[in-house]
Amino acid sequence: MARKPNYGLNRADVNRSKQAKQEEKQRAKEAAVAERKAAREADLAAGRPVSPENEADAD
Repeated sequence: MARKPNYGLNRADVNRSKQAKQEEKQRAKEAAVAERKAAREADLAAGRPVSPENEADAD
């Protein structure tokens, strides 16, 4: 007789992969924000004016 499938284990695998994907996406977003912030701070340090569309990304 075949073994009964372990649906809980399968669901846990799916949830782990979903969580990893979400965390990777969040890290990418945070890296992009940090890059924009660094560029903005470099512009301010160089004395260049900040454009209004870039100012909205500063938050």
